[in-house]
Amino acid sequence: MITFVSGGARSGKSRYAEVLLCRWHARRGGRRWYLATARASDAEMAARIARHRRERGAGWHTLEVPLALDAALAEVSDGDSVLLDCLTLWASQWRYGGGGSDAEGEALLADCLAAARARGIALVVVSNDLNEDLPPEDAETRRYIAFLQRLHRRLAREADRVVEVVAGLPIDWKPIDDHDPETLR
Repeated sequence: MITFVSGGARSGKSRYAEVLLCRWHARRGGRRWYLATARASDAEMAARIARHRRERGAGWHTLEVPLALDAALAEVSDGDSVLLDCLTLWASQWRYGGGGSDAEGEALLADCLAAARARGIALVVVSNDLNEDLPPEDAETRRYIAFLQRLHRRLAREADRVVEVVAGLPIDWKPIDDHDPETLR
């Protein structure tokens, strides 16, 4: 089961994704994993990371994953529940922090999604929607957004469910089958 949760900055998407994953975990068992892509690059980001950890509470196994999503996923046991937060930061670090080409990043995400599905991992991926404004004027920002949107399209295509969170409220763009106990909200 794979769910893609998107939304604007501070829309409530991370909180929504955490609650969803906890519900899955309560039914499925196994361990809850938090794959954190953020780096504490300044005081504000360090404070946000600390706040997220406090709000999540105990019971999460956290892996710091600025680039190597595949290596982190390899540490997760089959059937566990995983929250990846957030793809936006991962994409920027991949592109500007030594990850590799855009094509390699796209392939890595595709491989991780396939591995999660094959191993029965319940995966929730969080990402910011940066494509709601007018197109940026500078070419490099346009290239980054194009890369991120390719990742989003791949994820939306592969996901069983796609949710956008607006002002804390979920909007199902690709709803799940409410009669399937594995995918219940």
